[in-house]
Amino acid sequence: MAYLLILGLAVLALLTGQSSANYEYQTKYLDVPLDHFSYVNESVTFKLRYLTNDTYNPDGSGPILFYTGNEGDIELFAQNTGFMWELAPKLKASLVFAEHRFYGKTLPFGNASYESPRHLGYLTSEQALADFAYLLAQINPSNRTVRARPVVAFGGSYGGMLAAWFRMKYPHMVAGAIAASAPIRQFDTDCGVFNQILTSVFSVAYTKECSLNIGRSWDV
Repeated sequence: MAYLLILGLAVLALLTGQSSANYEYQTKYLDVPLDHFSYVNESVTFKLRYLTNDTYNPDGSGPILFYTGNEGDIELFAQNTGFMWELAPKLKASLVFAEHRFYGKTLPFGNASYESPRHLGYLTSEQALADFAYLLAQINPSNRTVRARPVVAFGGSYGGMLAAWFRMKYPHMVAGAIAASAPIRQFDTDCGVFNQILTSVFSVAYTKECSLNIGRSWDV
């Protein structure tokens, strides 16, 4: 199909940096489960923010270009992901930008979302992907197959990792993914290396006491 050809040939960077563009979209909210994997039916939900644009797909029959939101306000990503907006009219596609839980206005515990480790236990990639799948199930009901209305995930950096994982974990919902700068295989280094380097920089450039003071600022 034409949309697969265009997507297959796409080699440009996903984030085009067109921050001056004024893209239009509708802001919507959906109640999603706080914990998608609990064996206890607590029925606790929160409001997930997402943005949509159906200008080029008014009858809802075309494909869906789905942005897997990452660590930030989803409106910033919608305004700076020009590649998706360029593809939409060519593919007669709908655009969906889903916000990542605990970022932007998608705060499961409101202003207290970051105040407790118990709250932050729900801030995981797995839960975020399940949010996206839950949202997609509402947008693209089960009576429409992936082949009938394909969904292609988009993302850059951490969002690109999410896009790739979304395709991998939910292949029955997502036909493909374009993941820019996405280290989905992680890095073959110790997770603490960055912090060690940062500590060394502050110790050498300033004083050892400086790095110790930074460490004391973290209530752990």
